Amino acid sequence: MSMMDANRGAVAAVAKWWWLFIITGIAWFAVAVIILQYNAQSAATVGLIVGFMLVFTGIEQLLVAAAVEGWKWVWILFGLFFIAGGVWAIVNPIGTSVALAQSLGIIFGLIGVFWIIEAFASKSANALWWLPLISGLLMVGIGVWVAGQGFLEKAITLLMFAGFWAIMHGVGDLVRAFELKRLGKLVSSAA
Repeated sequence: MSMMDANRGAVAAVAKWWWLFIITGIAWFAVAVIILQYNAQSAATVGLIVGFMLVFTGIEQLLVAAAVEGWKWVWILFGLFFIAGGVWAIVNPIGTSVALAQSLGIIFGLIGVFWIIEAFASKSANALWWLPLISGLLMVGIGVWVAGQGFLEKAITLLMFAGFWAIMHGVGDLVRAFELKRLGKLVSSAA
């Protein structure tokens, strides 16, 4: 069996699950509807999403620790740290949303700085390097603006950001579903 046949087989095996992305896409739209209601359930939903993301990140860190040769203790430490933070966020989702809202300006600023660094780091390999640079500068500006706002404005900004992020995630999952279905048809017709 050639490498090409093995790759086709792997693509075909994954492509048959294309419909799962439709389910997750619809689920993300439901999450967006809940978040964009701007009530206590919105804040709780954001806190729960953060909690589950932290738990899954912690599990990933522990899996990396099992695979790497050196510095296993660092991966394990961070894995346990993320899992503990995730459990706290799941147990206290409103508190998590409040903490996120209070630090939203700093979070946006750090994301902007990361995008700026990424733009310059990829300048030689990416002809469109200036797009993440502009995005980073805008995000730093938004971070400064949000940091100067009151708590209520920060909380609304957090909910808007999380709601629109969920919508974009849902759209991305639906696009992935149909692209995966199309790819599966291409692989099966080429066989």
